[in-house]
Amino acid sequence: MPSDRSLLTHFSTLEDPRCAIKQRHRLNDMIAIAITGVLCGADGWVQIAEFGRAKQAWLERFLELPNGIPAHDTFGRVFSLIDPQVFETCFRDWVATLREILPGEVIAIDGKTLRRSHDRGKGLGALHLVSAWAADNRLVLGQIATEAKSNEITAIPKLLDLLLIQGCIVTIDAMGCQTKIAAQIIDQGADYVLALKGNQSTLATEVEEAFIDADAREYVGLDSQFLETVEQGHGRRETRRYRTLGDLSGVSRSAGWTALNMIGMVESEREIHGVTSRETRYYIANTGNDVSVFARAVRAHWGVENELHWSLDVAFNEDASRVRDPDARENLAVMRRVALTRLKHDDTKLGIQSKRLKAAWNEAYLEKLLFEAPKSTAQSSTSKSSNIRKT
Repeated sequence: MPSDRSLLTHFSTLEDPRCAIKQRHRLNDMIAIAITGVLCGADGWVQIAEFGRAKQAWLERFLELPNGIPAHDTFGRVFSLIDPQVFETCFRDWVATLREILPGEVIAIDGKTLRRSHDRGKGLGALHLVSAWAADNRLVLGQIATEAKSNEITAIPKLLDLLLIQGCIVTIDAMGCQTKIAAQIIDQGADYVLALKGNQSTLATEVEEAFIDADAREYVGLDSQFLETVEQGHGRRETRRYRTLGDLSGVSRSAGWTALNMIGMVESEREIHGVTSRETRYYIANTGNDVSVFARAVRAHWGVENELHWSLDVAFNEDASRVRDPDARENLAVMRRVALTRLKHDDTKLGIQSKRLKAAWNEAYLEKLLFEAPKSTAQSSTSKSSNIRKT
């Protein structure tokens, strides 16, 4: 029997948006086939329908299927009628059963464009999703869809409204470095670490100059901490130098930011097969001057690219998706995140692509993914603080 934390339970409450006389296939059956198909490697409606036909005998063990397996265009049509916000709510309800509330956990807010989801003939831009990634839980907590990266400024507050972030640290790249967003994070009981770039040019210049002045004084007498980390392997060596500064006397614009009490700098030096590149990034935060907290937050935010975006592109072929209906493409994106979350919360020692293949080949394993409660993969948010030098 499915547990309360199983996948299909949380999508069974959706209301059917179709006219009653056109309901040849049960909505719950179609959702179950689609989610199961995506788990097993299907990346679009044609593949989902083919999966259903190949697995019809097995599916009939727990679905009614009064008229067999729907055609691929039926899947496309029905998922274009389902309200993406309602579908997303079902996803968030399921995720809430998996999440372990961890004080100090990093919640990374980041955007991703599905590059081939546009339809120039109809004036439809590519789908851009702004997601919230819980780093220690390895979960997508929620997402908001927009049609352009520039719309992230309006999407981020809406996404934050949907989330329980009290006691967490919210990290956002430069697009979301806005005074109102910082204030909202504080109002919701969380802390923030925000990247600085040209969209806050005056503030960015002041922060950079503050570090130049502090460096010229060798940080003597200043409230500052330093941490250096080195990672190497496969012909690559990466050194990161994290520096915090609690003296904001030279940053006049800091007064306009709620609770801001620290500025941070990260110098990255990457050497790959003898070729060296360097980059410096600046941040504002209200997390205090503990450099280990700052370093963990910054590092966790960078990790969302590998843990979420890279997995979606490589294991789920998301960037190549040609589903173009505005609602259907968003609902399919939710199902990919459902599948990714479930596979990440399975303890089988395989990569995501291999788990999808195993689910397609091994019905016992597929039933485990669908009907058993996922195991927690939450990791301690406590960060090692070795190599810290206070000045």
